[in-house]
Amino acid sequence: MALLNDLIEPRCATRHDGERVVLILSGDWIIRSAMACEALAEQICTDLRAGVVAVDFSALGRLDTAGAWILHKFRGRIEYSGARVQVVGVSEEHRLLLNEVDAHHPPPFVPDNNRTSIVSVFDATGRAVVEAWQDFIAILHILGSLSAVVTTVLFQPKRLRGIAIAVQFDKTCIGAVPIVALMSFLIGAIISQQGGFYLRQFGADLFVVDLAGVLVLREIGVLLTAIMVAGRSGSAFTAELGAMKMQEEIDALHVIGLNVTEVLILPRLLALMAAVPVLAFVSDIAALTGAGLVSWSYLGIPPQAFLSRLQDAVTMQTFLVGMVKAPFMALIIGLIACVEGLKVGGSADSLGRHTTMSVVKAIFLVIVVDGLFAIFFAAINV
Repeated sequence: MALLNDLIEPRCATRHDGERVVLILSGDWIIRSAMACEALAEQICTDLRAGVVAVDFSALGRLDTAGAWILHKFRGRIEYSGARVQVVGVSEEHRLLLNEVDAHHPPPFVPDNNRTSIVSVFDATGRAVVEAWQDFIAILHILGSLSAVVTTVLFQPKRLRGIAIAVQFDKTCIGAVPIVALMSFLIGAIISQQGGFYLRQFGADLFVVDLAGVLVLREIGVLLTAIMVAGRSGSAFTAELGAMKMQEEIDALHVIGLNVTEVLILPRLLALMAAVPVLAFVSDIAALTGAGLVSWSYLGIPPQAFLSRLQDAVTMQTFLVGMVKAPFMALIIGLIACVEGLKVGGSADSLGRHTTMSVVKAIFLVIVVDGLFAIFFAAINV
């Protein structure tokens, strides 16, 4: 019983043998001394600076599985630092245990997502908050870089890549006109049909023009456009930048001395900020056209009466309230898309995950910004 209670403290003596550093391990490396063994291994790895390290096990006392696993990690950290490890003086009993530990690694920890507890809820919330904070810092970093690049371009206009902006404008705006017009036309038709169905019960059929006009010009047109642009162009930006990150093309731009923000991000943001107002205008026209056709066929309001009532219901201010939001929503979509694209790792799974997150985050923030604008305009009675 006394033998079991006797514990020899783990130690490590160091001596130099030419260019080689010899680490002489002694004491008991067992589970009862695991904390001391971990601290000793951490200290050695922190202080060790050598090209060749010899680990001498000849003076080692008792060794169990816990101690063997600590030694396995200890050797791995030395090798990871760039040193070559030589193992000497290992007894046959210790060698068998060390070989078994080397051959059988413990399985990676997989959290049980099916179990819900207070701890898991706090853990998920904390991770989400940390991730949101990291995204915020990344967006600020890109905004700061953009400010520096824009300042440079103002003093050196030749550095503005007009062809790249035109290409991105063609992709984000001209190519998106058909789908934006079609979706907006259908949404306008639905608004008119549903509004007319309920207003007809009160004999207020004509007020469907007011409903469609104000709703489309102030909210639906620009919001629907931003959501479709986030799903179409935002995901494309993330996929393009992510693919370039995977193929190390972005690293190549750094190597040859080009500014990634100036070459890749600025043209996309400028093109998107120019495209979204144009698409929002197309969306407004298409939605009002759909509303007018349904009002004519379903409610019996002729086009002349529809246009006349529309002129009375809406003003230029109503139109501008919706259009003012467009550049800000485009900036948010572009920033989120670029941040997620630059976060892509080296796998296809990472590319798909960040592309999905780009669309989700952009749509969420677009709706939040639209709500903030609504509160702001209501506060100033616009």
